[in-house]
Parts: sequence; structure tokens; C-alpha cells
Amino acid sequence: MTSIPTGLNAAHAVVHWAGERLHLLPERAVWWPAGGTLFVADVHLGKAASYRALGQPVPAGTTQHNLARLEALIAAHAPQRLVVLGDFLHAASARTPSVLATLDAWRQRHARLDAVLVRGNHDDRAGDPPAHLGIAVVDEPWLLGPFACCHHPRTHPSHFVLAGHDHPVCRLQGPGRDALRLPCFASTPHGATLPAFGAFTGGHAVTPAPGLALHAIGGDRVWAVPSEAQAMARRRGPR
Repeated sequence: MTSIPTGLNAAHAVVHWAGERLHLLPERAVWWPAGGTLFVADVHLGKAASYRALGQPVPAGTTQHNLARLEALIAAHAPQRLVVLGDFLHAASARTPSVLATLDAWRQRHARLDAVLVRGNHDDRAGDPPAHLGIAVVDEPWLLGPFACCHHPRTHPSHFVLAGHDHPVCRLQGPGRDALRLPCFASTPHGATLPAFGAFTGGHAVTPAPGLALHAIGGDRVWAVPSEAQAMARRRGPR
């Protein structure tokens, strides 16, 4: 489950989960080459539109931005399958003509891509994507190879869980009192939680714990965050 060097793209980290080699991408996605599958979580399309409907002066264009990022990932990796680990649309109020037209145009450009949505809590409120988009909608856990695809982090008796929902971020402490909060992948021997893919989503701080591995995202790179013991050993230096 540790990250290893890779010559393919120095910006990402490679991990072994459930005996499979996966790439943790700085675009907040996971690429599984052997399965031809791209995983993302918590896209929250139309979230800004939902806030504007409430009279909040938030910027437009986040849906186009999120789908453009997905488009770039599809172009880079040519996946056979896209799996969204919940919260594809943000709310029923997100289903504006503009959001749906943008989504429809994106799907037409990738009509041959097998797309699967594992329902999350926001999907329950927003409703399933329009049927003509050809996105299969399933309930958790949805089993794919050695993985249990979920929205909510949980354990599974036989499969390694891939989930979202928590929008994990880690806190890095500097030498003074300065600190950074960065989106991260959080994993244990039994499962992993992906960072939120969507812009304008916020994050929940992950508390370091034994057996929990964190991979932070920052500066268009992904790297393993040293554990507390490793950090202390580095501060002490060689003996």
C-alpha cells in the first residue's frame, strides 16, 4: 500500500491496493490501468447554480470547469470505464437548463465511455442523471474486480473499498506556526477515500492515525505524507 517511484509521470503516486497497481492523480482521481477504469468522487455538478438560486453571489462556470477536467483525464488515459463514487449532481436545483445542456454535450463527446454512478447522499436528493445520458446508476457497494465501489467510507468483508463523501484534506505543519490544508487520498489496509473531484466543494480534515496513509495533492503533484513517527525521525536526524 506504499507509494513507489514511477517514470510514467512524476506528478502522480503509484500505490498497490488489493494487489492492484493504481495511480493517484493530482487531478483528484484514481487511474486503474489493468481495469481500464478511472475513479472520481464527489463531482457535485451544479453546486454553484444551486447557491445562485438561493441568491448567493457565487461565480458561474464551475460545471464547465469540472467537466473540462474530466475531459482532460479521459484524453490522457483513454479509460474504458468511468466510475463516479457518488454525488454527481449536487441538488435538484442544480438541474438547470444550462447545467443539463453542458452535461449532455460532454456525454455526447464521450458516448462510447462506460459510465457508472454509485449513488451518494446528494444523488438521492438531486435524482439520477437523465436516462438519455446512458449513465448506469447503482447502489453501494458495487463490486468491480477486487474493489467495492461505495460513496460512504465503510468496510467490506471481501473487497477493498473505494469511497468518497468525506472530502478528505490533510494539515501540514511548517517549521513555524504556518500550516497548509491540502486535499488528499486517505487509505487503510481495507479501503481508501478519494478527495472531492469537484471545484467549490470544501474539505474535512483527516486526523492522522496508526494504519492510515495519506497522499497529499499540491502544486500539481501527489506525494506520500510522512507519518508522525517518520516526521519525528527526520527532525532528529541520523544517529
